[in-house]
Amino acid sequence: MEWTPMEINPEMMDKLGVGGNWSFVDVLGLEGDQLSAVPKPCCALMLLFPLTQQHESFRQKQADKVAAGSEVYFLKQSVGNSCGTIALLHSVGNNKDKMTFNNSSALKKFLDDTADMSAEDRAKQFENNQAIKEAHNDIAAEGRCVPEADKVNFHFIAFVNVNGQLYEFDGRMDGAVNHGDTTDDTFVMDAAKVCLGFMKREKDEVRFSAVALSKLNTN
Repeated sequence: MEWTPMEINPEMMDKLGVGGNWSFVDVLGLEGDQLSAVPKPCCALMLLFPLTQQHESFRQKQADKVAAGSEVYFLKQSVGNSCGTIALLHSVGNNKDKMTFNNSSALKKFLDDTADMSAEDRAKQFENNQAIKEAHNDIAAEGRCVPEADKVNFHFIAFVNVNGQLYEFDGRMDGAVNHGDTTDDTFVMDAAKVCLGFMKREKDEVRFSAVALSKLNTN
């Protein structure tokens, strides 16, 4: 089962019924002034990167680092090309107390309905959720995502501060990876350090991008 490939578009939040001032913003760089320009508060960082043999080898070595327990909301990916929407679910699902949802929010309903499920059962519910699939495909149809000529497979993951711990969420894994202590003030920098590790493992590869879920001042 595959959905249409898409980039993360700020409109995705609206289509899934997430209100308030939280929105995705582009991260122009993962160091120095570019990183400090990310609006705060920031509650999640999402990284887009190409899946390569180096990455797959690294993931195999990480298998024993998956966090146990139910402290975090984790969803396994079982639908092709859905990684962006699953990264959004991880970002919002682990910050539910900060978000404002519309009364008809498909995302809030999904998070509520799957709150007590296993990661695998959440994946099954996700496969059959027409409202989320339609929102995903509507955004993808806007044409912001242009497939690479060489058909490189790109993948989204999310980083979230959950109870003072920096977690990495990748639906292709069996659970979240705990990267240690973090705070609201240092979260963006801490997540960026892990992202830089992804970049350093890929020699001569420059196709990385990131977005942050930040609360914007609309006054």
